Amino acid sequence: MDISHWIGHWADWHGERPAVHFAGRDISYGEMDCRVRRLAAMLQQQLGVVRGDRVAHLGYNSPELLELLFACARLGAMLVPLNWRLAPPEHAWILENCSPKAILAEADFYLHLDNLGAEAPKFRKIAYGPAPGPEWQSYGEMLDAVAADPTAGSGSLADPVTIVYTSGTTGRPKGTVLTQEAIFYNAVNAIAAQDITGQDHVLTVLPMFHVGGMNIQTTPAMHAGATVTILPRFDPAATLTAIEQRRPTIFLTVPAMAMALTAHPDWPGTDLSSLRLVGLGSSAVPEAILRAFLDRGIAATQVYGLTESAPVAICLAIADARSKMGSCGKPALHCQARIVGDDGEPVAAGVRGEIVLAGKNLFREYWRDEAGTAEAFTDGWFHTGDIGHQDEDGYYYVDERKKDVVISGGENIYPAELENILADCPDLAEAAVVGRADPRWGEVPVACVVPQPGSVIQGPDILALFEGRLAHYKHPRAVIFMASLPRNAMGKVEKFTLRDQCAVLDD
Repeated sequence: MDISHWIGHWADWHGERPAVHFAGRDISYGEMDCRVRRLAAMLQQQLGVVRGDRVAHLGYNSPELLELLFACARLGAMLVPLNWRLAPPEHAWILENCSPKAILAEADFYLHLDNLGAEAPKFRKIAYGPAPGPEWQSYGEMLDAVAADPTAGSGSLADPVTIVYTSGTTGRPKGTVLTQEAIFYNAVNAIAAQDITGQDHVLTVLPMFHVGGMNIQTTPAMHAGATVTILPRFDPAATLTAIEQRRPTIFLTVPAMAMALTAHPDWPGTDLSSLRLVGLGSSAVPEAILRAFLDRGIAATQVYGLTESAPVAICLAIADARSKMGSCGKPALHCQARIVGDDGEPVAAGVRGEIVLAGKNLFREYWRDEAGTAEAFTDGWFHTGDIGHQDEDGYYYVDERKKDVVISGGENIYPAELENILADCPDLAEAAVVGRADPRWGEVPVACVVPQPGSVIQGPDILALFEGRLAHYKHPRAVIFMASLPRNAMGKVEKFTLRDQCAVLDD
């Protein structure tokens, strides 16, 4: 049995119930089951996809992306959902690393893929629309050439089903491999934490190339037989309109998006009465954001997790939304958590330590990175790198994030990626990147640089180094020139000192 069984089961039980609503159209569970089976047959017959193969997707949120996940599951293959915000060199590296058999893409990204360059690996290019050139095939035409095959595929819960790339601390993204079993246990965790039933209606606006957008509410809703309304991408006005018109019962956002919603002129007049729960995650959530929903009578709870935990690991119960505001809650149903000291032993309540996790919702490995995988675990416990504590009631609080990561608008930005580019600049003697508080995005990256003696390089020259090499959201928002970078006795840059200095300069 594989996770596409969820769709087939609900198709059998109540096939006319809407599974997905997108662009003004409902797709029933019965129709979605046929679409998944047909897509699996197309992948198998037209592209030769077999167990263990990778299939990439480059596009916005859509039913096709969700169906591709379940079709890959039927075959025991792996979906690689690509972050559409990345620059061509970033995509080229990811595709070289995972070597997909094919990539399915939306029209906005045809030219992007055609311009990846000679260093990109060869793969079949499938267009969601008419083929734009001789190297492309049409998704619709390929589907028309096959019929739904109830026997196609032999996937199982033991098979890996997604490789989700996250920015790496060494400057290269890491491919996090999640099995179907991890997706299953994550769904159970999410359903239990958020009381999701078949009567619920989820609104999905977070990007589904992230595990948050895909797995905190969307795939759990499929497991529960609920309905999901999908928006292609986040827009505050469109999101508020969807809440009022589609009347979802649960909704997931991140602080930057929530701030955009609550600051929008339509916010006070939008009917939010259908919502029973708003989930927030990805970074520390300001109390003002939580109160904006609580004051409208909507439970606003937090979810803690990482790509490596699929991601639901620690959750705040709906009943605790107000009394434990600021906490991310307690471990999910099928996940264990601890706060440990430097010796790896659990610490007392109120004492800070590293958050470590264990459970079947955790990832299997980093793709083609045995050393990184081994380093991430100790005796079955995954080291998150996040620092937190528990209160006397056992509730978890995240105090500090991974020591270098900048979380800007819900996106993880690792300074090493930016520092690698700065290191190539001959006009700079040294450079480091840290996060600086930002009222809109939570924080943004800033470059702290020391010019070579005699150099006349200016801030705009440094910012131009990132054009075409990294996604725009990763680019530094400012350049700070310094005489030297603060270092400790071992010669390592003291990032915490730099952050303090940047905060003072910002003031």
